[in-house]
Amino acid sequence: MVSVYVKCPHCGKSLMNSAKKLEGVPSIEVNLTYAGKHAPLYLSSLYGSYKVETELNMPVGKVAGFRCPHCKADLKSTRKCDACSSQMIAFELKAGGQVQICSRRGCKKHVLEFQDPAGELQAFYKSYLKALK
Repeated sequence: MVSVYVKCPHCGKSLMNSAKKLEGVPSIEVNLTYAGKHAPLYLSSLYGSYKVETELNMPVGKVAGFRCPHCKADLKSTRKCDACSSQMIAFELKAGGQVQICSRRGCKKHVLEFQDPAGELQAFYKSYLKALK
């Protein structure tokens, strides 16, 4: 699997947490909001992995809010999930483009978009090939 490196689409700061690793790689850290409670959420940075860790008890099927831990901006995208119609959450890729995940716990829908498809897709595949070695 390929590890993605993401940043906040609002302030541009990295969302990577090298101190908190999931599956042996730095995690993506955001602030999770559910039922009036807040807690850090750590997501695996391996593209295609659904591993997450948080202290906030959130049932499967419920929708959460996601905020940048630096600027506190809402990470909601303008896109709705094709699978469940919930709001998508957007992260900027360090190399350009965007990855979006569904805000509903348990929904596995995600989207990967490149601004410069030829160059960024080639870089993504090179990373993928390195991961296979």
